[in-house]
Amino acid sequence: MSPTPLLPVADAVDILGTDALLHDEERAIRASVRELCAQRIDPHIATWWEEGTLPQPRELARELGRMGLLGMHLEGYGCAGTSATAYGLACLELEASDSGIRSFVSVQGSLAMFAIRRWGSEEQMLEWLPRMATGEVIGCFGLTEPDHGSDPGSMRTRARRDGDDWLLDGRKMWITNGSIADVAVVWARCDDGIRGFIVPTDTPGFSASTIAHKMSLRASITAELVLDGVRVPASAMLPGARGLSGPLSCLNEARFGIIFGAVGAARTALETAVRYAREREQFGRPIGAFQLTQEKLAAMTLEHSKAMLLALHLGRRKDAGTLVPQQVSVGKLNNVRAALEICRTARTILGANGISLEYPVIRHANNLESVLTYEGTSEMHTLVIGEHLTGIAAYR
Repeated sequence: MSPTPLLPVADAVDILGTDALLHDEERAIRASVRELCAQRIDPHIATWWEEGTLPQPRELARELGRMGLLGMHLEGYGCAGTSATAYGLACLELEASDSGIRSFVSVQGSLAMFAIRRWGSEEQMLEWLPRMATGEVIGCFGLTEPDHGSDPGSMRTRARRDGDDWLLDGRKMWITNGSIADVAVVWARCDDGIRGFIVPTDTPGFSASTIAHKMSLRASITAELVLDGVRVPASAMLPGARGLSGPLSCLNEARFGIIFGAVGAARTALETAVRYAREREQFGRPIGAFQLTQEKLAAMTLEHSKAMLLALHLGRRKDAGTLVPQQVSVGKLNNVRAALEICRTARTILGANGISLEYPVIRHANNLESVLTYEGTSEMHTLVIGEHLTGIAAYR
């Protein structure tokens, strides 16, 4: 029996032909982001990750801004106004390079900018969004606290009136972009509930310190924020947000990007494993010729294909205005979990090389350990689905 002709790795991995489901504009955006990553990120990312740094983040932000990637799915105020699916595909390509790069874009656009666009006043949108879209201004999103991650309703950060101003006191933890941000969207407890505030980071009493010694998302800047009597004017409050629905709506935007982003990390690991299995020889033949290796590759391809179809389905629902939070939970839970398992299995195919930064697999696996937790842990998304099925909120 003659061997089957080898398809290019990318074509082989897309076994279901999902590329045919994309529109021409979506393919063009995907190609542009992929080229940017190939030129700007991929040659350096292993070194950045190993050194635990993101060099020249402001230059990177301006490059991303010139590409229209910052807040790209938002309308007006200098934002590109693309479809949600196109934004998802951009996140996929960014995370195919590294989760930290996708996080940079997600926090800027789907958390900080979305909060202002969805809940801000016209004056606030005009002041901040155009400069954030170009990358001139970097934003962060202050919700998570040292003692309150999955339970943001118990936050201790407080805002109290002092004449015509507000005074903010508290701490926020695990804040992406926190120590390089020019502006922070900070959520605090007031007498009338949880409210959001736009806080320039040069305001007296505001400080941010970079968190070191991370073994995941190392090419991403993560910080602790401290607010010690930070005084902001009444105009700093986001007028449209009252209660937890404000920050949770922003988290759903970020989770949507993760649904696609996780597929990108999985694709990189899968393509690396397929390429390695074709080229690596043991016992006189490629390891891809062994049944156990083929079983692993087939299982990985199955999960990657399902995750991609799920992402596209949810993208189309979001574009149609029919996406609901429970569906976002399904996507985030499934796709991150699948991506993590694909990376772990790819590591076994690469053997000892699987732990080397000469290959991207272990870096993606380590990054996904964080992605599994942030924007809602796998446990919380499981309970969101459980509540949908039973009508009982088990986490309350």
